Amino acid sequence: MFTGFIEGLRKSGVPVSITEHLSLLGAMQAGVADYSVEDFYFLARSALVKDERWFDRYDRVFAQHFKGLEAVSGEDLTTDIPEEWLRKLAEKTLSPEEMAAVEALGGFDKLMETLRQRLEEQKERHQGGSKWIGTAGTSPFGAYGYNPEGVRIGQDKSRHRRAVKVWDRREFRDLDDGVELNTRTLKLALRKLRRFAREGAAEELNLDGTIRATAQNAGTLDLKFAPERRNAMKVLLFLDVGGSMDDHVRASEELFSAARSEFKHLEYFYFHNCVYEGVWKSNARRRTEQTPTADVLRTFGPDYRLIFVGDAAMSPYEIVQPGGAVEHWNPESGAAWMERLTGHFRRVAWLNPTPEPAWGYSQSTAILRQLLEERMYPMTLDGLDRMTRALSR
Repeated sequence: MFTGFIEGLRKSGVPVSITEHLSLLGAMQAGVADYSVEDFYFLARSALVKDERWFDRYDRVFAQHFKGLEAVSGEDLTTDIPEEWLRKLAEKTLSPEEMAAVEALGGFDKLMETLRQRLEEQKERHQGGSKWIGTAGTSPFGAYGYNPEGVRIGQDKSRHRRAVKVWDRREFRDLDDGVELNTRTLKLALRKLRRFAREGAAEELNLDGTIRATAQNAGTLDLKFAPERRNAMKVLLFLDVGGSMDDHVRASEELFSAARSEFKHLEYFYFHNCVYEGVWKSNARRRTEQTPTADVLRTFGPDYRLIFVGDAAMSPYEIVQPGGAVEHWNPESGAAWMERLTGHFRRVAWLNPTPEPAWGYSQSTAILRQLLEERMYPMTLDGLDRMTRALSR
């Protein structure tokens, strides 16, 4: 029983011996997890996996081996098709060859100037065209169409992630620092980024000092206390939210939660795509309560470890071009602010949730890696290990 599952774990690198296999069979025979897939998942993990670093591989093998095990309920599946689904039929769907044939206008300045002209000239709604502000076409301006570089107007979410700017007001949500699922391995990795010191009131029993003082006092107990030993490492998190980072919310929340529990001296701010003249603490008030990035540089000393968390996926204009920010007109380029930040903080790193082999397909990722002097790491246990070693030097 479960031979295929055990072999799958071994092939993935999880060291499962016959002893663990027999322990699982004994627990199943005792009825520990008879009729619940969830109970069996935790039972098998407890019996077969002896090191937390293998949890991720266990999850993948479990999902692959027992895929579809949950029974399908007998509920009536007949229901009305949402109106939104039908509305999506108006979207422009092109083949890769047709997409390649659609040409960009030719640069950020040309795009902005053409948009000004369209706003002055256009008087009615358009659909399916290649010039006017409309829908389901190949124009650089509008919604539910396709263009290699354009301004997204009136579209709920990204489709091709090609927009240079987004006209609409978008709402981002704060990351939940209370997320606990799957944060254990992240905490273990972040614990390597430590610098201990004793701070605060002397409330912790100093055992060595007590023994020494008692011995010097001819055996009369002389209690000695010391401040609590805590991690004195100072960390500043810059968290990218919204847009393409919606695909990585869970991973970002798990990292955020782990960092909040591991570092006493932790500060954080949100940004979108690239850091400009302002960052914020609350996404609900990001337009009204921003903190100037210059104030961050003045407030936090060079001894803070600065960690960016983001997928680095954006239009290159957002980094190199004044006014290139996707949602507002930035007076200075993102590259200028990145250079100020990396020049002020002695230890800087960028955690990227996108798989490392895919970085080479993104021009913006290459630009940021150059600005960071290659201090970009994947959001994996190996990447976290490399990052913590670099930040601890």
